[in-house]
Amino acid sequence: MDHPKNRVVIGHSHHIIMYIILLFGLLVISIIILTSQSNIPFFPLQLSISNPSKPLHEQVNYYKDDLERALAGASTENKTVIITVVNKAYVEGDHNNKPMLDLFLDGFWHGEDTRELVNHLLIVSMDQTSYERCKFLHLHCYKLQTDGVDFAGEKLFMSQDFIKMMWRRTLFLGDVLKRGYNFIFTDTDVLWLRNPFLNLYSNKIIDLQISTDKFNGSQWSEGNPINTGFYMIKSNIKTIALLDAWYAEKDNATGWKDQDVLIKLMNDGLFKYLGLTVRFLDTLYFSGFCDDSKDVNIVVTVHANCCRSISAKLADLTAVLHDWRRFKNTPIANQTSTSGWTQHVNCWDSWKN
Repeated sequence: MDHPKNRVVIGHSHHIIMYIILLFGLLVISIIILTSQSNIPFFPLQLSISNPSKPLHEQVNYYKDDLERALAGASTENKTVIITVVNKAYVEGDHNNKPMLDLFLDGFWHGEDTRELVNHLLIVSMDQTSYERCKFLHLHCYKLQTDGVDFAGEKLFMSQDFIKMMWRRTLFLGDVLKRGYNFIFTDTDVLWLRNPFLNLYSNKIIDLQISTDKFNGSQWSEGNPINTGFYMIKSNIKTIALLDAWYAEKDNATGWKDQDVLIKLMNDGLFKYLGLTVRFLDTLYFSGFCDDSKDVNIVVTVHANCCRSISAKLADLTAVLHDWRRFKNTPIANQTSTSGWTQHVNCWDSWKN
């Protein structure tokens, strides 16, 4: 028979053990809650589940700011991002058309080998409304700080607000290059009908590949009239210097848009001075309303350039998408390279007002 003192000691020890187990359980639960709220995995198992494709040492990332986080989220493995810039006018449609951003995304949906590219698309918002719309669509989003300037409404081509917005965009894109990211910049009024990466050189020799309003026949000729609505640029010392020099001309080019200034810098010899290798894109593949592609079988993008207002762009790009879908639904035996585009009547008329 146990001695009474022994029973007391045993009972007391049992309570101590229970308290220790309870405290440890509470500690574990607290850690799990805190780590789940901060999105920082705590246990190795949680790390592997959160992103099983990456080694454990790459799972936890710390970003110096929101832009770094947004770029990392949208980036490909070789640090390339697709970037477009929107404001309130581009996320809100009118009575006759859907918003420009929605039409832009429709291009990725209906294009060939383009749906997965949305995973690498970063939407840069110039105001709170467009940022909230982007988040609602579950895209990669970044709100650009504009120092109290209102960039929300429609900015007519070559208006003062339009020019200010273009220069703010140029400054931002220079910052992206300085962070080591390559990118394709695309205006939101460009429909991606096919995957452009298949027609863009990926080697490190070419620094810049840029669209043209009208192709002169040579992809290396600086005589091509460039269009900054679509271009791919590599991050290196030369391209960073280009963006810096480009933006530095802002105050010396009153009444000029950023594209006109870049053309002047090119004509003044800056591309050669910096040692840039620049490829000018053929409108047969990277087309626009200024110069329609003549072959639907190989066209990659369609840009609503040579057009003044958003409503006109929306109407004519919607027609382009209808033409594209009709072409895709036509039996292959009946498809021809000469299948035409609906005339861009709304954009032509936009210059009359």
